[in-house]
Amino acid sequence: MIESKYEHTEHHRSDRVGWLRAAVLGANDGIVSTASLIVGVAAADASRSSIVLAGVAGMVAGAMSMAAGEYVSVSSQADTESADLDKERGELEKNPERELDELTQIYVQRGLDANLARQVAVQLSEHDALGTHARDEIGISETITARPIQAALASAASFAVGAIVPIIVVLVSPSGGLVWVVFGVTVLLLAALGATASWIGGSRMHVGAIRVTFWGILAMAATALVGRLFGVAGL
Repeated sequence: MIESKYEHTEHHRSDRVGWLRAAVLGANDGIVSTASLIVGVAAADASRSSIVLAGVAGMVAGAMSMAAGEYVSVSSQADTESADLDKERGELEKNPERELDELTQIYVQRGLDANLARQVAVQLSEHDALGTHARDEIGISETITARPIQAALASAASFAVGAIVPIIVVLVSPSGGLVWVVFGVTVLLLAALGATASWIGGSRMHVGAIRVTFWGILAMAATALVGRLFGVAGL
């Protein structure tokens, strides 16, 4: 057996895609939706207890909704992947030579000459035929495979973490200017979240910060307007 003297020292971030997407989406939704709900209720001149109640109810409902939504959507992806793998497993049992030819053509299209492509296809198939076809033909790999429970838990937990902060701000803020305090803290949180997510993903931090805060400000402004209109109308 030949041992390589080289070590793979490069660190890539694509293995973080699954949990990072769910965590960032959950935290962002938790902050934006709960803060927007609080700002809307506060703009209608509601009492502090009513504002806190609305925030807590929004946090619980939102966390459960995020978990259910992520689980259902990612489970659908997992079902599709499982069906594709079952189909490929059957094809490998019935027509192994045709599948080998198919794999060879894939490698030829990627730049290998026919002879080398055949050798690679044969060796990889002998090592793990189903895994090779899953990766190179279907596009399923360990890095991006669907994990419904992980996605659901990450979304629910991150939503709750994001949502609890605006609620705490309401509890510790003075009655005067409550809306502006929640608004300001939320904008700072969203900017930090967007920048952190971009940093973890290896992209430009300021782009992520601007992208997240823009939609957060828009959401809070819209709910504040609704709260003010309904509050003035006395409904």
